[in-house]
Amino acid sequence: MRKFSKPTVVVSKCITFSPVRWDGTIISSDFVEKLKPHVNFIPICPEVEIGFSVPRKPIRIVLVNGENRLMQPSTGLDFTEKMNGFAQSFLISLKEVDGFILKSGSPSSGFKNVKIYPKLENSASIGKGPGFFGKAVLEKFPCLAIEDERRLLNPRIKEHFLTKLFTFTSFREIKKSGKIRELVQFQSQNKYLFTAHSQIELRIMGKIAANQEQKPTNEIFNSFERSLCRAFARIPTAGSNINVMLKIMGYFSNQLSKEEKSFFIKSLEKYKEGRLPLSANINILKSWIIRFKNDYLANQTFLEPYPEELGDLDSFSAEFMAKEYWK
Repeated sequence: MRKFSKPTVVVSKCITFSPVRWDGTIISSDFVEKLKPHVNFIPICPEVEIGFSVPRKPIRIVLVNGENRLMQPSTGLDFTEKMNGFAQSFLISLKEVDGFILKSGSPSSGFKNVKIYPKLENSASIGKGPGFFGKAVLEKFPCLAIEDERRLLNPRIKEHFLTKLFTFTSFREIKKSGKIRELVQFQSQNKYLFTAHSQIELRIMGKIAANQEQKPTNEIFNSFERSLCRAFARIPTAGSNINVMLKIMGYFSNQLSKEEKSFFIKSLEKYKEGRLPLSANINILKSWIIRFKNDYLANQTFLEPYPEELGDLDSFSAEFMAKEYWK
């Protein structure tokens, strides 16, 4: 079992922490509750921070002269500058941060799909985009794991969020150490995880970590981080995950029976069709790694990218696996 460093995650305070929504309610989230023992949370409510009371009259994003403004219909007041000022000062103050879980649909905290209105008065929305605090988060931390509590109900999105969160936390710790040998080890242990994301970036990161040109340490880590960001910008497909699992099975090809291989191939097909979760096939691989005592594979993060307690087979469904939820 891997040992994981605790990520630091900024979370909207209304999600399980405090009843600070505009209507004085609190949002439940089984996922955030499950995360609490594994991460260091920084709860924040941007609207309360800029002076709003609880409860309060709602605010919305209004298009004014071609520019999005954060306004309160009941008073006509404009809070754009206040929110932008808070967002910048708060985000700059963060010494370490590895991810964000933001309130979906919030004109302040939402990071996508927030409704934009043509006027203060009651009207249909004319578009969608990020909230003001959410937009500032995306601009300052474009590479980090950023999601909202509703999208995290989807198993694929949740899996990617967790994988990215714990991978980038591990990298941050290694970057802080400034030791190239630890970077090389990080690259080695993440070989198959990076393969699933991008074989192109895998090769680039390998060359960077090898440092054959003897570049300065800070340049090496910064270059590696940029490549890591590009790799995780690509969401692994079922096909790329299957490719990795077949590569791992190849280590035991001569030791497995024909029946074992056939069973595993059929299991991969069920995963591709959305009838089995990825974890079901990974557990088969783990059993072979234990059986044949392969230490190199035992340390591969692809097999356990985040604490296994955070996995949730009950949330798996073919419907979620089949649909596109990334936009």
